[in-house]
Amino acid sequence: MALDIVIMAAGKGTRMKSALPKVLHRLAGRSLLQHVLQTAAGLGAQRIVTITGHGAEQVEAAVHAPHLHFVRQMPQLGTGHAVQQATPLLHDEGTTLILNGDVPLIEATTARALVEACDGARLALLTVDLADPSGYGRILRGDPAGRGATEGGRVHGIREHQDASAAERAIREVYTGAMAAPTAQLKRWLAALRNDNRQGEYYLTDVVAMAVAEGVPVVTAQPASETEVLGVNSPVQLAELERRFQRRQAEALMEAGVRLADPARFDLRGTLRCGADVEIDVNCIFEGEVELGDGVHIGANCVIRDAVIAAGALIHPYTHIDGEGAGVRIGAGARVGPFARLRPGAVLGDDVHIGNFVEVKNSTLAHGAKANHLAYLGDATVGERVNFGAGSITANYDGANKHRTVIGADVHVGSNCVLVAPVTLGRGATIGAGSTISKDAPAGQLTVARGRQVTLAGWQRAVKKKAG
Repeated sequence: MALDIVIMAAGKGTRMKSALPKVLHRLAGRSLLQHVLQTAAGLGAQRIVTITGHGAEQVEAAVHAPHLHFVRQMPQLGTGHAVQQATPLLHDEGTTLILNGDVPLIEATTARALVEACDGARLALLTVDLADPSGYGRILRGDPAGRGATEGGRVHGIREHQDASAAERAIREVYTGAMAAPTAQLKRWLAALRNDNRQGEYYLTDVVAMAVAEGVPVVTAQPASETEVLGVNSPVQLAELERRFQRRQAEALMEAGVRLADPARFDLRGTLRCGADVEIDVNCIFEGEVELGDGVHIGANCVIRDAVIAAGALIHPYTHIDGEGAGVRIGAGARVGPFARLRPGAVLGDDVHIGNFVEVKNSTLAHGAKANHLAYLGDATVGERVNFGAGSITANYDGANKHRTVIGADVHVGSNCVLVAPVTLGRGATIGAGSTISKDAPAGQLTVARGRQVTLAGWQRAVKKKAG
């Protein structure tokens, strides 16, 4: 049978107090909605229908997933009205799974269990017991006539918080906003919804009473953790969910053997793969795809994005590695930082040393090369055992085009040199400190290009005239 997934993402999110649509606020580096879409994409659905409304164009342009379709809810007249907009795209035979775009951490295993509970014939609700259920729809069980209707027994309805009595508000089992239903029945129930409630809205939850009236079994499933079903309605809730998520990722890494100095001061906003005996100090941020080999040590306050760091490398504190697009690769035993910056296309060989306030972009440094202080290497090919002096740079941009600098093995570049690309320094060449090199330097020789030092006898510095 066909599986269709409907994701509700039309709300404005007034409590976020932001011009950005709520579902585009980011958690762990991805939008709330993209988290849900990623989970949905792993369930094998024939269609994923996302309902947009507030900021629809912005939302639709910002997210992606296979088999993704958009429908718009204009105006927003409640959750039932939202799903009504998706019904023309749903297969008549099969199951429809309904998720929320502001509940980002639902696991695929939980969503799959909900679909299995439905089994194409039952109405399945994802519920959870909360210590503070304020704001959530309460699950009504037992005798629908009122005798023992609040706890135990079969589900016969959901009461929205604003419509609930005092006794009903005491119920701790709540509806999370996720359900799975036989599509044909769901379409019929949606068409019969009424808005005769305090809010004047069409509630999706009213389909529960319709299912009960038709004798369709109403069943429930629960997540492994309440974190999976917590929604985001305010910056405070977003920050709380971020810390829960980061703690969960930190614990998974530590269980795999990674040593985190403080799991409360760790942020993963992508994928991190680690070998054995990896150590990560406090306040480090990992983004995109990062791989750390055996024995890698990451110092405090580093930001690392889209990089592969080989075994035994040491990244000193306050280093910024950003491999967006071209990536960054760091060889075994390399030393980087502190306060270094590696940009896209930086490739460091084994035992390369990059020191403080050194920037490397789109450059390859071969085994044992060193740039230890205050230097810039852009669009360069650097040979083995090169020593690149403090304050030296490759001048790779002529105002219109980028040009490459080639530095042969065993070259020594003195301090405060400017290498004006395109230029080649031959193997074993030495460049005198303070030189501006605009022509190729021959191998094995000393090349110096600087003005002759002159001392003017009797010269006096100008003195400021006194007023009056």
